[in-house]
Amino acid sequence: MGVARPDSIPAAPARLVSWLEAGQHGEMDWMEETPGRRADPRALWPQVKSVVLLGMSYAPDSDPLATLARPDRAAISVYARSRDYHDVIKGKLKQIAGALAKAAGPGGDVGFKVFVDTAPVMEKPLAAAAGLGWQGKHTVLVSRRHGSWLFLGAIYTTAVLPPDEPEADHCGSCRRCLDICPTDAFPAPYELDARRCIAYLTIEHKGPIPRDLREGIGNRVFGCDDCLAVCPWNKFAAVAREQKLRARTELGAMPLADLARLDDAAFRALFAGTPIKRTGRDRFVRNVAIAIGNSRDVALAPSATRLAGDASPLVRGAAVWAVARLLPRRDFMALAAALLPGEADDEVRDEWQAGLGPDGASGIVAAEFPPTEDARP
Repeated sequence: MGVARPDSIPAAPARLVSWLEAGQHGEMDWMEETPGRRADPRALWPQVKSVVLLGMSYAPDSDPLATLARPDRAAISVYARSRDYHDVIKGKLKQIAGALAKAAGPGGDVGFKVFVDTAPVMEKPLAAAAGLGWQGKHTVLVSRRHGSWLFLGAIYTTAVLPPDEPEADHCGSCRRCLDICPTDAFPAPYELDARRCIAYLTIEHKGPIPRDLREGIGNRVFGCDDCLAVCPWNKFAAVAREQKLRARTELGAMPLADLARLDDAAFRALFAGTPIKRTGRDRFVRNVAIAIGNSRDVALAPSATRLAGDASPLVRGAAVWAVARLLPRRDFMALAAALLPGEADDEVRDEWQAGLGPDGASGIVAAEFPPTEDARP
């Protein structure tokens, strides 16, 4: 825990505006709706006198990147394999706020507002100002005690509390986090283009994932830990002590074939209480289809073929891309002959056309290419 003054991040407004003007926030429209309130705590709540920042470790007990070597399995970000951090952190913040109110006494008349990703608050710059760590070159907060594995929450209060000293930047010449990014999401150190970030693409992005970025996603179906996991400061991080923030074993390295079968009810049941549930079934299975295509595992072709007939256009489009990579050319054309004539969604039709190429789309006739057994939806 640390304390920052509400005026402790004077450089934040200009940096935020520059980032937004460059469009690097992608589809996260809420970022541009309230830049003034986001960049200055006093704009959000004029009465605030101090900001209390809480950091809680969710450091894993095993290598978070190990699943990347198993292309038939799903890689899920460590933070999403536990209880939803919003609920856990908010409870802790309320405990701290209660303790501060008690210390102020009955006549203290101290006000509090508690935030965990629920308001325009720049937690990372404020946490750096409060001495919890520094924003690394990957833009995530880094702690000398906990590495990159920290959840953050904030308490705005009218109490005047002594501020802590800000933490200095200890990244030095290291650039491991920048070099490992599979989609080149860092135009420069300390700058993130969310539009290329796998965490953004698999969680926040609502439409089809751009084709030129799909291969870089690999088997990451929800989030990405690459830039966090390679930080040298993680060697000092102890495994998370809060049991609710410990990663659930059953959510690690799940077979892609099993996830491809999830309907909405099964999705909600499997990921109940986790951040994954917030994304919704269709967006998640879209990611699963991309991972199946990246697996190059022909044993997963039936899973992709089945998803090519899914009720969701978002899923169908990703599945078409996957079957184009897994099926022999003749089988892909047979599947196109069966499904393309009845496809009403323009974006899914574009995926079929891209798979068929400029010469294969015009002559698709179902009778010419009867589907093989493995290619039937």
